[in-house]
Amino acid sequence: MSERETWATRPGFVLAAIGSAVGLGNLWQFPFKTATNGGAAFVAFYLVAVVLVGFPAMLGEFVIGRRTNVNAVDAFARLASGRWRVAGGLAVFTGFWILSYYTVVGGWVLRYILGSVRGAYFADPGGYFRAISAGPEAVVAQGVFLAIVVTIVAFGIEDGIEKATKLMVPSIVVLMVGLAVWVTTLPGAAAGYDFFLSPDLGVMRANAGSIIPFAVGQAFFTLSLGMAIMITYSSYVGGEDNLVVDGGTIVVTNTLVGVLAGLVVFPILQTIGAEITTETGGAGALFVATAAGFGSVPVGRLFGVVFFGVVLIAALSSAISLLEVTVAYANDNYDIPRSVLAPAIGAALFLLGLPSALDTVWLTWFDRFAYQIFLPLSVLVTAVFVGWVVGSDAVAELRDGAGGLGGVGGAWLWTVRIVVVAAVLLTLGLGINEMFLVEEADFFGPLVVLPDVSVAVP
Repeated sequence: MSERETWATRPGFVLAAIGSAVGLGNLWQFPFKTATNGGAAFVAFYLVAVVLVGFPAMLGEFVIGRRTNVNAVDAFARLASGRWRVAGGLAVFTGFWILSYYTVVGGWVLRYILGSVRGAYFADPGGYFRAISAGPEAVVAQGVFLAIVVTIVAFGIEDGIEKATKLMVPSIVVLMVGLAVWVTTLPGAAAGYDFFLSPDLGVMRANAGSIIPFAVGQAFFTLSLGMAIMITYSSYVGGEDNLVVDGGTIVVTNTLVGVLAGLVVFPILQTIGAEITTETGGAGALFVATAAGFGSVPVGRLFGVVFFGVVLIAALSSAISLLEVTVAYANDNYDIPRSVLAPAIGAALFLLGLPSALDTVWLTWFDRFAYQIFLPLSVLVTAVFVGWVVGSDAVAELRDGAGGLGGVGGAWLWTVRIVVVAAVLLTLGLGINEMFLVEEADFFGPLVVLPDVSVAVP
């Protein structure tokens, strides 16, 4: 078996982890979940969840990965006993499940880049989405997106993932800042900012039970928790790295990009006169409304290409990390080169994603299971493992390389033991209630209601 790879540089690890976190969870799911769960009320709950639950849980995954230097499944077994391999297996399965439909949405993004260049969606944004979101064309786009991801992962940690993310992550941040500056010139900017940034305390009190599971689930999704990504990435890290600083950098950058996404999307929706509602709606409506916005503003084709180009870069960086989780497990346990493993696993993902590519109802079903069952369950098991099984050894690992920040170890451990476990239990319970007792929402709306006007094709 070949020698296990490591990151060439510490910034390489941080940028790769940021690239994993800054994906469709920020640029697709975050605006969508915000719009369908109370606007700024959701943002407030989300920010609290990131600080109190997401960041401590991320450090827990870092500790597992760096202390063992193996894949997620074997890492749990090394720190405790063989039966804990199930916990690692659950995390790997969750990532595999999510990537199967994630690649379908990645295919949509590819089609929207082409649509922006040709102005294909400007005349009928809703019709364009329905035409490309499901069916044979969606299957082809899914395959193209997945092939790009497989190629990058096949080149390995240093030559593939690290080099790609060093280019991708700065590009995402720079382009999003540019788009956020541009939307300040749009007539609907002020109203969009108000919806996104001004919490309604009445909405927060009245809808906390339905908002909290999505807010905490969003924190897990955007920080790449519960999917074995951070365990896998940190398993390639040396003992001298400061995990607290690295984790803080990842959390802050990830949150910044999510906020930037909202600062871009909601002014666009208000500019075209879209009625943003807080009722449950479908993820497809965000593509429809954003596309309608680019069709209604000056130089819409250019800004459409830039926006969906950013979304594509973000989607690829996250998909790379999700695929690496399964590849790392197979690479650690079987003497098979990456050049064979990555395409083989990619083929399995393609097959699992076919239902989502053929019918958006399946994609919605996959996404709800991921958000409300698999992610919180995986994070819960990991938190219990770190807090109550590994315990003091976890604190020692966190303090290694932490310098003056090593003193936070004890407080961090009790935060994982009590706050994270309690929050995830609550989220899991509320999520199960929402999933099985609340009527299923239509995929397409009403996230936004588009104005009944024709849009001229530039």
